[in-house]
Amino acid sequence: MGLLWFIIILGGIVLVHEFGHFIFSKIFGVYVYEFSIGMGPKLLHFKSKKGETEYCIRLIPIGGFVSLAGEDADDNKKIPEDRKLYSKPVWQRFLIMVAGVMNNFIFAFLLLFIMALIYGSTSSKPVVASLSDGYPAIEAGVKKGDTIISIDGHKVSNFSELQLYLQTSKGKEMEFVLKDKDGHERKVGIIPSENINEKGEKSYVIGVSLDTTVHKGFVSSLSYACNTTVSLYKTMFLTIKLLVNGGASTKDLSGPVGIYTLVSSEAKEGFQNILYLTAYLSINVGFINLLPFPAFDGGRVVFLIIEKIRRKRVPVKVEAMVNGIGFALLILLMIYVTFNDIVRLL
Repeated sequence: MGLLWFIIILGGIVLVHEFGHFIFSKIFGVYVYEFSIGMGPKLLHFKSKKGETEYCIRLIPIGGFVSLAGEDADDNKKIPEDRKLYSKPVWQRFLIMVAGVMNNFIFAFLLLFIMALIYGSTSSKPVVASLSDGYPAIEAGVKKGDTIISIDGHKVSNFSELQLYLQTSKGKEMEFVLKDKDGHERKVGIIPSENINEKGEKSYVIGVSLDTTVHKGFVSSLSYACNTTVSLYKTMFLTIKLLVNGGASTKDLSGPVGIYTLVSSEAKEGFQNILYLTAYLSINVGFINLLPFPAFDGGRVVFLIIEKIRRKRVPVKVEAMVNGIGFALLILLMIYVTFNDIVRLL
């Protein structure tokens, strides 16, 4: 079941992402060679009635692509010039490039909204609902009802950010700014405690928990979906920021093996966890594709910005070469994180 959920979740996220590129390409009249889910050899494939686009499901259930005429170095003389990607206005190409990311964010929002409608929702605000005896928070004077405003000068707006900063603390003292029920702010120093679970995984905790009251209804579900989507996006931004400034290590990243392990674990906890995990991964895929790195959608947007500034398109072969190098680096990173995932399992 873990493998089945892994294929369904990743396949669904990729389908949603690539469909964004596909539908906007069709809207703007770009010739689409192939719409493919998965990588590697073809398992299933068929062509549309017009014989233009080939739809494929490939063997390896990771990734996918939409192959467009004029996207890279394209010498196919049979395709009319006005149907090639590079012939379209910059604004149309921009929408084609970002449509996949937008689809991922919309998909995540809808999943969270549906989940909240079915199961109810809890608040994600960093308000302390209870404290555990013997842990650093209670010893530092944190009280029930306190709101965590910031940690080491970084604003905290949700529980996910709190957890992220705790995991990157490595057990060092952190300065918390708290606001009590009367609106008074104060600073406290807390040294997170090291916690090792049954699987031997290390984490850092301070012994606080948030309000777990379940709220139901359309309005609360809508609010939950909005807040959680923004929260997950901000968490991804913070993660990248910590990776860049050294606050987190690439060893903390996970690849397909790590995702499979996570999916297998969450699948045992019920369908609600599956919905949340799918939304979480969809936002991850969307955010990563926004990064201004070659081969990502964000990298292609950078070329559009350069073209707009220069008022002249970057040569197709140059763009293709840069994207090729970026893709090769991504494969190396994938191999590295997959190796780390396997080591963690052993």
